[in-house]
Amino acid sequence: MATKVVLVDAGTGNLRSVYKALTRVGAVVALSNDPDVISSGERVILPGVGSFGDFMVGLHTNGIDQAIHEVANRGVPLLGICVGMQAFFQIGLEMGQHKGLGLISGQVVRFPDQTDLKIPHTGWNQLRFQADSILWKSLHTEDYAYFNHSYYCSVVEQPDIISTTDYILQFASAIQKENLCGVQFHPEKSQKVGLQILANFLTL
Repeated sequence: MATKVVLVDAGTGNLRSVYKALTRVGAVVALSNDPDVISSGERVILPGVGSFGDFMVGLHTNGIDQAIHEVANRGVPLLGICVGMQAFFQIGLEMGQHKGLGLISGQVVRFPDQTDLKIPHTGWNQLRFQADSILWKSLHTEDYAYFNHSYYCSVVEQPDIISTTDYILQFASAIQKENLCGVQFHPEKSQKVGLQILANFLTL
């Protein structure tokens, strides 16, 4: 039987690419911005692009933030992608200070300016696994994924970090805390590695 997934439509994000990637790995996907549908999902994915503040406004306006909290509290597998992962944190500092969902301790901060490396961090980079996770099944540390971001998650609890990536500094490229998972990269753009991660998430 195919795995059912609710793909959250928060008004931002390349939802079509994520939708297509999920169907490729055998998921039955319900695209929804309805808090009742989201809160009752068996597995939930929260993708996002754009600024942290705008994304959080979208979550609050539609009541999605409370639905995400209900999902997290029920122990439902929940995956945040890019800004969706950043939204799990307490504070985002993009264009002012904005309150996040507060599911993971830490802040979302901008990469420091450097003369030799451009911001945003865009393109392929390596994942360096820091902890065992079902997300890494059939993958190898130093596999490549596709990134596009100017802000990264400064994580308070180091055990929450399951992979890091080096760009200007070492940052958390994936996190996991019980049923909560997050990836800073875009699995839907990361070819075989990304599809494997999505397939692995469906087994949680």
